[in-house]
Amino acid sequence: MTCSNWKRSGISVTKTGNMKINRLYLLPLFIFTFYFSFPITNHAQVSEEIDSIIKNSQASNAFWAVQIIDSKGNLIENLNGDKLIRPASNLKLLTSGALLSRLGPDFYFETTLYGRGAQVDHIWVGDLVIEGDGDPSIDGNFYNDDPFHVFEKWVDTLISSGITIVDGDIIGFDGLFDQVPYPRGWEWDDLSYYYAPEINALSFNSNVVNLEVKAEGPVGSKPQITWSPFNTPYVEFINEQIITPGDTRYDESYRRILGTNTILLRSTLPQGYIETEPLSILNPSFYFLDTFVRYMESRGIEVQGSIIVESDYYQWSDEGLETIDIHRSVPLYRLIERLNQESDNFYTEMLTKKMGHLENNVQGTTELGLEAMMQFMAEMKFDTSAVTLRDGSGMAPATLLNVSDFNRYLYLIRGYDYFPYLYNSMAVAGENGTLEHRFRNSSLRGRFVGKTGFVSGVRALSGYLKTASDDTLTITIVTNNYSAQTSHIDFIHQQIMEYLFTNY
Repeated sequence: MTCSNWKRSGISVTKTGNMKINRLYLLPLFIFTFYFSFPITNHAQVSEEIDSIIKNSQASNAFWAVQIIDSKGNLIENLNGDKLIRPASNLKLLTSGALLSRLGPDFYFETTLYGRGAQVDHIWVGDLVIEGDGDPSIDGNFYNDDPFHVFEKWVDTLISSGITIVDGDIIGFDGLFDQVPYPRGWEWDDLSYYYAPEINALSFNSNVVNLEVKAEGPVGSKPQITWSPFNTPYVEFINEQIITPGDTRYDESYRRILGTNTILLRSTLPQGYIETEPLSILNPSFYFLDTFVRYMESRGIEVQGSIIVESDYYQWSDEGLETIDIHRSVPLYRLIERLNQESDNFYTEMLTKKMGHLENNVQGTTELGLEAMMQFMAEMKFDTSAVTLRDGSGMAPATLLNVSDFNRYLYLIRGYDYFPYLYNSMAVAGENGTLEHRFRNSSLRGRFVGKTGFVSGVRALSGYLKTASDDTLTITIVTNNYSAQTSHIDFIHQQIMEYLFTNY
């Protein structure tokens, strides 16, 4: 890794080259002494201007928390900083820090294709075995939007060996993680959608199928549907959608019947409308293997055996297996970019279970991953007795933390070696990720780097703002329990941010 300076929003951070990643990334002694001998002052109150912006909004009756720290560590704005809030996806900034601390930025996953048997002429007599490592990125995100990238590599290897028939089973091991598909507290009506798929150590395409709906036809008829991969029969779509006149509104309605791979489509779509929607599936490891078999068959390899999934972590062994190929993922720091810029819940929860596995050398669970996060939070001076964690992504409403602890963490972590990776994983205002369409026509464009958060009744914004005077502010603004339009909450957040930009 070469040494380079990374600059975003006028803030310079340095990525160190050829560094050896230590488990805790201990601060240099002088930085540690500076930060913790001179604690951030905790007596500021929110300014009259920010107070007025909130009180004159349509969400004045919501719960608001504002914490702003300047570049010298002074707490300059404080509203309800000592209170607990639901952070929504802003929690991912904390999860990312724990992952970088425990795993290191250069960590990668390894998914292994084995053979058990022997090749006889053009036939593989025996089984093919895939060992899942918890890689969330066996999709198209890092491979030119080609979700079959890994399968293509494996099939190319088989074809280059002259194999056209597999006379045996396709076996997948998914036991590196437990068989609990969701973190505690995820809401049932989210589970049909891409942002709440099942978590499994052997996963493909983020455990979703990609549906496309085209409202072509007369009013009152059904729209056309197709889906990838392969219009797979692994899922069943019941198309009860209706085409409406062109001047009507699109009304989305998708629901997977829980415990099945049957998906009800009941949207109404105006004529000419095209809708794409990733929808979750049941039993991801079977989906992985089923798709792999279909891909092999599309390339001319016949599979004569069955699909089998093995999940017993303590009985698994690679004894007697011959390695055909090991797929290595992109490094963690790139996975973190996906996690934060796109606020990817699936990547977050897969990595959380992986962290739990590696920290304890046992089967990975969400709870073990959250224990590692709690240990990291304690090192970062959180009052962990006031923290409730149910997931790593912030989707669970029961996840709670203290605003002042969280914002102080964002300030203090700037002194750690891995901070450049965290910083560069965040979205830039008006330019990319979840901030691409916010602050575009504002003086904040390109000056704020951070993370958004949203679940029902929660809107959050955290990160780093380069002000008009070139000071760098560490910012957390959270609104809980609002009934106004989310777009209005975003407008109020922008007003607060523009005040901070101009006046500091």
